[in-house]
Amino acid sequence: MMASGYLAAAGSRKPPEYALSPGSGGQGDDAPMTDEPCQFSRRQTLTTLAALCGALVLPSAALAAIPFVSRRIVVSVQGTGRDVILIPGLGSGPEIWDRLIRDVPGYRWHRVHVRGFAGLPPGDNGRGPLLVPLADEIARYAAQAGLGRPTVIGHSMGGLLGLMMAERRPLGLKRLMVVDMLPAGAAMVGGTAEGLGFLARQLRGYFTGTAAGRRTFANILRDATPGGADSDPDVIASALDEIAGTDLGPRLGSILTPITVVPAIPADRDLAAAALRRATDAYRLARGARIAPVGPSGHMVMFDQPEKFARTVRLFLAGY
Repeated sequence: MMASGYLAAAGSRKPPEYALSPGSGGQGDDAPMTDEPCQFSRRQTLTTLAALCGALVLPSAALAAIPFVSRRIVVSVQGTGRDVILIPGLGSGPEIWDRLIRDVPGYRWHRVHVRGFAGLPPGDNGRGPLLVPLADEIARYAAQAGLGRPTVIGHSMGGLLGLMMAERRPLGLKRLMVVDMLPAGAAMVGGTAEGLGFLARQLRGYFTGTAAGRRTFANILRDATPGGADSDPDVIASALDEIAGTDLGPRLGSILTPITVVPAIPADRDLAAAALRRATDAYRLARGARIAPVGPSGHMVMFDQPEKFARTVRLFLAGY
């Protein structure tokens, strides 16, 4: 807009008239003044305009070249091709995507590692709100890296962060895959944000406020999630607290991003049917949400069914 406005203005005006005054050094002090306009060649004019246009686009290019620095996330990039952001779940590191990246070549994968998870020190995630700042920080990375409207795949808590990104920026994402996560975190265990949210806050006080609680929590994390043993208990507790109290279900209708939901389906037929109903009902307000179940599988779909998961991701990205 700025460049086009400048060009329009430049084309609608007469060239300005210049006169060299005595002492200017242009033709010597004794050179007579003239009323003739200073004539620029066509080549000089085009060169000047090209330089101005280049100056207008330089800041965005320079911005993309600035290394991304964050006290909330670290992002590693792998592969070449179209851009996809991968967000792991609670306590997990970017290595959970290794098999997927190997099985689905042809993309540039931006692997998010949340500080406080899987061996990283907590940074700013060790205090204050967590989920919304994380969603905003991933969006900041996408903007600085020049990804435009990126495609996002998020597992568990990472899926919730993807939903937050899509809800907070209606036109910010091209498409979103949510792997085994419901818009209300408490619903994953059959609870509600009100009821389980209160319980999570009580448990957080116990698990992080006492020595015995921290030891118990560390043992739980070691067995519950990849990278849990190397995760910061305070960050994990804060995340659990916020997940349990979050319900994006009523706001799904405002999301314009196409969503594919990948629920993990257990082997038992009745439990599988219940899991599929739960996912379908939870995303009923999302516009055209596609449900693509993978099973039989536990929560870590990419570990339990890597080939089926890779096939599901390929189909998802085919509509990129």
